[in-house]
Amino acid sequence: TTSSCVFHFPPLFSLVPTHLLFPHQKKFLQTTHAHTHTQMSSGLSRRIIKETQKLMTEPPPGISATPHENNLRYFKVAIAGPSQSPYQGGVFRLELFLPSDYPMSAPKVRFLTKIYHPNIDNVGRICMDVLKDKWSPALQIRTVLLSIQALLSAPNPDDPLANDVADHWKKDESGAIEKAKQWTEQFASE
Repeated sequence: TTSSCVFHFPPLFSLVPTHLLFPHQKKFLQTTHAHTHTQMSSGLSRRIIKETQKLMTEPPPGISATPHENNLRYFKVAIAGPSQSPYQGGVFRLELFLPSDYPMSAPKVRFLTKIYHPNIDNVGRICMDVLKDKWSPALQIRTVLLSIQALLSAPNPDDPLANDVADHWKKDESGAIEKAKQWTEQFASE
């Protein structure tokens, strides 16, 4: 099966050290207003600042997104596995990067936590229409994160990125779900 998910972007995330911890959200909120002028002159838009503030003051249930203190276009994300899914009980770490032409281009997102899912490959890339041809500048970071959370509840083996996982899902759904639960316990337990 050929996937419609084709990625044409460089490995942006390899430029950011993965050993960095989440900065304190409170510190960001206190310093954002003071740094707005500086950030605007360095290319950070009001929209990004507003979206970030809303994500931090009103986070979507089960989702945490914290900007890196030195690069407000780079976010560390944690998504709780949805209940009644094979990912329930897991906490999945992701990284999200806003390209310089955001919101005209979709954010670049990938899983850092290993996951057994037909729409997520072994390096964490995600096959999801809002990250490719269905992206619109009207969408926001919040929309992308909620869509990823929904994808965990409803894997789609008919539009796979991980063909081997999709084949397993189609041939033996209960076996694939069990393997997804095992991987969640092994790789996404906090």
